[in-house]
Amino acid sequence: MDLDFEKPGKRARYEMGGGEGPRTSFMERLPRDITLDILSRLPVTSLVQFRFVCRAWRLVAQDSLLASRHLSRTAQYNPCLILHCDYPIRNQLSFVDISAENRDKDMVRKLSIPFWASMPEFEVVGSCNGLLCLADSLFKDAVYVHNPFTRDFKQLPKSLQYPDQEVVFGFGYHPMTEVYKVVKVVYYRNGYGGFSRFRRITCSQSEVQVLTLGSPTWRSLGKVSYQLDRWPSEALVNGRLHWVTRPRRYVTRFIVSFDLADEQFREVPKPDCGGLSRCNYHLLVLGGCLSAAVHRSNGKLEVWVMKEYDVKESWIKEFNIGAHLPKGLKQHVNRPYKIWRNAPKGRGVRILCLLKNGEILLEYKGRALVSYNPERGKFKDLTLKGLPNWFQTFVHVGSLSWIDSITES
Repeated sequence: MDLDFEKPGKRARYEMGGGEGPRTSFMERLPRDITLDILSRLPVTSLVQFRFVCRAWRLVAQDSLLASRHLSRTAQYNPCLILHCDYPIRNQLSFVDISAENRDKDMVRKLSIPFWASMPEFEVVGSCNGLLCLADSLFKDAVYVHNPFTRDFKQLPKSLQYPDQEVVFGFGYHPMTEVYKVVKVVYYRNGYGGFSRFRRITCSQSEVQVLTLGSPTWRSLGKVSYQLDRWPSEALVNGRLHWVTRPRRYVTRFIVSFDLADEQFREVPKPDCGGLSRCNYHLLVLGGCLSAAVHRSNGKLEVWVMKEYDVKESWIKEFNIGAHLPKGLKQHVNRPYKIWRNAPKGRGVRILCLLKNGEILLEYKGRALVSYNPERGKFKDLTLKGLPNWFQTFVHVGSLSWIDSITES
């Protein structure tokens, strides 16, 4: 089912107060603050349709205060999932509402990408406050910021490219500066030497490039002393992007942050969970806190949460999640090469988010979504209509944010 917003007919517009006569709707007669409070409780898909009723309602839907209220309410109670699928033919984005009250009725809907012809192959760099950052997955040169629900988008300026480069991305917002930034950590080699995109990063040279959304050019911050894992930053906490350094023999792994305000890299204390340098783990955000999901050799997961940011002693083990095999994984399906290449090594399971009802949402091998009840220790395989065979999942907050209004402010 495609997400297609159509304008209502002339009769419907008149009945809702948008006809040619002087008649006004009940909504238009309400005080502005009450109107915005009511609308901020609606799903973003309903608000997008709301814009097409009449000119007066369109102006209300474009109110910046409505966008901010809706974003804060949605971020707290009702995130959605963006599914990125690049198999079998073309890249495609879809979304699904994961609200606990309507889980059994949810279905996956396709999203139209207005700039797909210009960038048919892409990867999702990150999601922040209703905006997606997408990058060309072949050459890493084209980067777009896109609101998938309003279909608003902006192509970012081109940055300096190097031969045989590997790029680690980050995208985020700092609440103090109220500025969005895209970060590119570029690893490359000088001189002659064969290089494969599919081997680990062993490049001796690096450069950090930063673009402030709304700025015409990228800025170079020089070299970085850390070899970051090549997956985009998965955790934005306190205005800082976070990565894990690459696993290397005889080298301790670190959690590294990049502050979007002062643009400095810093090490963040890691949990004392034993042998962290030798095991696979990924970072995420749970309840607004930096968290780490540690993959054990027996297939189990430990979830550690830093209750007070940047305080080592505040790390606690919040959850233990046992091994589980979703029904959809029992059937063997050939894994697409591109998804295999993009899937983090060793991460058969990814923790996505904490749901409003206290359950934990997980993705299994890019093929299944499962909820886990930590109190009962029970798993539930989610059956969603239209779920792709292979996908990568991103937690997203649907919003009415307009990129031009963000950059102008």
